[in-house]
Amino acid sequence: MCGIAGIISSFDQALGKELIQKMLSVIQHRGPDSNGYWSRDGFAFGMQRLSIIDIAGGDQPIWDEESGVGIVFNGEIYNFKKIRASLEISGIQFHTHCDTEVILQLYLQKGIDAIHDFEGMFGICLYDPRIQKVFLIRDRLGVKPLYYYHDQKNFVFGSEIKSILEFLPQTPELNKQSLSHYLTLRYVPSPETIWENIYKLEPGHYLEYDLTAHTFTISKYWEVKFQSEKAVKNRNYEKEFETFFLEAVEKRLLASDVPVGILLSGGLDSSCVAAAAVELGHKNFHTFSIGFEDGGQFNELPYAKKMAEYIGSNHHEVIISQNQFTDFIDEFVWYADEPLADLASIPLYFVSKLASKHVKVVLSGEGADETLAGYNLDVLAKKLSYLKLLNFLPSCVLKRLPFAILQNLSTSGYISFLKENATYMTNIFSEDEKKKLCLFSAQKSSREYIKDLYRKSRSREPIDQLQQAYCQSWLVEDLLMKADKMSMATSLELRVPFLDHKLVEWCATLPLEWKVGSLARRFTTKRILRSFAEKRIPKEIITRPKQGFPVPAYKWIQSDLFDFAKENLESKSLETFFHKDELSSLLQKLKDGDLHIAHQVWSLIVLSRWINKWNA
Repeated sequence: MCGIAGIISSFDQALGKELIQKMLSVIQHRGPDSNGYWSRDGFAFGMQRLSIIDIAGGDQPIWDEESGVGIVFNGEIYNFKKIRASLEISGIQFHTHCDTEVILQLYLQKGIDAIHDFEGMFGICLYDPRIQKVFLIRDRLGVKPLYYYHDQKNFVFGSEIKSILEFLPQTPELNKQSLSHYLTLRYVPSPETIWENIYKLEPGHYLEYDLTAHTFTISKYWEVKFQSEKAVKNRNYEKEFETFFLEAVEKRLLASDVPVGILLSGGLDSSCVAAAAVELGHKNFHTFSIGFEDGGQFNELPYAKKMAEYIGSNHHEVIISQNQFTDFIDEFVWYADEPLADLASIPLYFVSKLASKHVKVVLSGEGADETLAGYNLDVLAKKLSYLKLLNFLPSCVLKRLPFAILQNLSTSGYISFLKENATYMTNIFSEDEKKKLCLFSAQKSSREYIKDLYRKSRSREPIDQLQQAYCQSWLVEDLLMKADKMSMATSLELRVPFLDHKLVEWCATLPLEWKVGSLARRFTTKRILRSFAEKRIPKEIITRPKQGFPVPAYKWIQSDLFDFAKENLESKSLETFFHKDELSSLLQKLKDGDLHIAHQVWSLIVLSRWINKWNA
């Protein structure tokens, strides 16, 4: 695990070394153990290393002396030992024991098609002087970020935007389209970023740069399509899931030369990861949890402690205060690179900081809700089942019924019901609210962006379509971005077993009744995972309501921290973009106790601090 960076521009070898060192200096937190870089006229790349595999011999860049091909790499290849063994049988000799050299050698054998063999999370740069090409490759699900900037003279890339900004002579313009999307989604969706001309290489894609022509192309090499199949009688779905899931956990436990721990929230997903680790024979490992001084509904520590005792782990807890939470916001917006208004980001940093004192690697439960249909999708599935029954009625009849939901059905139909209503995880500011608030306009509405996510689905089932939308955007740009940036801020590697690509592909075709239940069996979320959990974790953890990552900040900004909220919304940093009177109106509604307004105010607080930190 590390951070990578590189430049293609007009410079000599000496200046290239100077520039790449500057870019690496701002991402030392991603890899404090060592760094390495290389430069020639017009091209330089390098990395900051957090040593996980082959601690003594895995420094980068790694080269093949005969061909001159070189690599820097951020991430882990979980099946590298299997690939290595097959390459050794064919006569390939290795000089290290790390997965980075395995990537390099397989590329030499197969070219860019080698990426189909890799199982893991990664951001890769391959330099091939034989064909004068540079390849950038991002993993299938987007666990590891990879950014790039280009203009007429420069092409720059890195694991974090801040490396790219270090190279640029001046700060780019703010991307107003991205800002508009942020206000609705609470994150900036790909492929754009908050800055003009800086982009995200999307998951499952690779970029091929021609060093001679100074042009590049982007190609998709993998995508998942959620299309649930009809249930097959006598097929043992529970056993199949068990096999895929245990293999996913085992791969992430074994691909390490350092101890591995688990972030344990006390919820179903992380508890299943912990239970799987125990079942695979891993004992006395470390688990980590976080709580708040406020306690009550914002404290999951009793559940986490119960699970830790149940599996016999070495359990560690940290409790943070209101002051710790607010004092960290300025650091948070620096580590995050872009505005990200997910409240759970800050506690994730603190629990990662705790974990980094004991281990270098942790497993977590991200991705289960998106791939197995969690959150409130049982409620949604129940509603959809009734709409499906009523869908046979003519639209002229549905329009006359005194229920708004049926009137919507009359225009959208069952198949497009969620798409036409732009149903999504977040809707912080609506399009009408943004028109009142903003001094700028965007070409594309966020509502239309969400509909576009649905349009990429081939399924006729709305739940499949919603999962497709979540996995394309919400999962990548909120959950995984938060997980990467906050864990790497503390030099900790975070691995996500639920997003093993083979498991995800299996989940994508899983019959809906094994995800959300049915009218006949009753509706429930993540049915297949609950079945796995029944014999492995305490019942009260299986049956407790979904909590997410409970954070009391919305309560705080309506009471103790109202002045803090007022200070941020009245700051000069927001004056350029928003109407003052609308900001004042939001503050008044916040004072009146409107919870939805608290979501909006928090997004603007984060944006205000981000603008100040980055001089946007």
